[in-house]
Amino acid sequence: MEPAMRIASGDIVVTETLDAAGTNARGERVADRPNPMNGPIHVAGAEPGDALRVDILRIDPARGTGWTRSALSANVLDPEYARNLPPRDRAEWIIDREASTVRLEAPEAALKHLVLPYTPMIGCFGVAPAGGEAISTATSGRNGGNMDYRGFAVGCSVRFPVAVPGALFFVGDCHAAQGDGEISGTGIETCCEVEIRLTVEKRRTIGWPRGELDGRIFTVGNACPLDQALQHATTEMVVWLKSEYGLSEPDTAHLLGQTVRYDVGNVFNPAYTMICSLEKKWLPERPKTA
Repeated sequence: MEPAMRIASGDIVVTETLDAAGTNARGERVADRPNPMNGPIHVAGAEPGDALRVDILRIDPARGTGWTRSALSANVLDPEYARNLPPRDRAEWIIDREASTVRLEAPEAALKHLVLPYTPMIGCFGVAPAGGEAISTATSGRNGGNMDYRGFAVGCSVRFPVAVPGALFFVGDCHAAQGDGEISGTGIETCCEVEIRLTVEKRRTIGWPRGELDGRIFTVGNACPLDQALQHATTEMVVWLKSEYGLSEPDTAHLLGQTVRYDVGNVFNPAYTMICSLEKKWLPERPKTA
């Protein structure tokens, strides 16, 4: 498939995403679900063995509404309880751009006055996988995809392993807010104008997505069951600490064993997402050869 856009490394891209159901900012259904993507974007100079750095600069609401589902996912509840869950009806939310809030539009509900901060994030983004593989945007892997981690917000920098020439970056599925795990199967699904910078980092070979946010570094593992996702994320962190900070195996055990933090990105999609996180204040200086 021919790329939708070709850019130079370091260029800034501004694009308006569709929501997870393929609806645009005007409420028109223009694409099929799940999670239609904008792209692919070809980044000049990106080659297998490189990393593509994505700096999330801005996520602004492109419309004044969003939606969620009205039942939790059955797999986060005891099976006996989950048998009696209500239908997964659609609930509407109002996005107040001026107040930077989201409000549940449910006048009959006990939570009719629920107002939350507008805390936007990108649910699905990444690069093309290796070998010409086509992967559904319902799931995720080494290349990124539908990770639904609420840390993918403004100020976050994420690196993806480049597997094909040009990287072929894609982005979509923005949420106005979301809790850890995406346990109802949705965030507050909406359309956003996203501003990102795409930069090729030559010969920076990585196995899984890596990121930086709020004074910490983190790695991402995508798999099912959840313990396998945790293994991928932890292994990638160990490799990062050894290759770029010069730590030994005992060093990584001492450091991670006492300071590591884990976040759950999602436990709804076919591949779950786990985040292995470490505060930068615990990191040694990088060797000059790193």
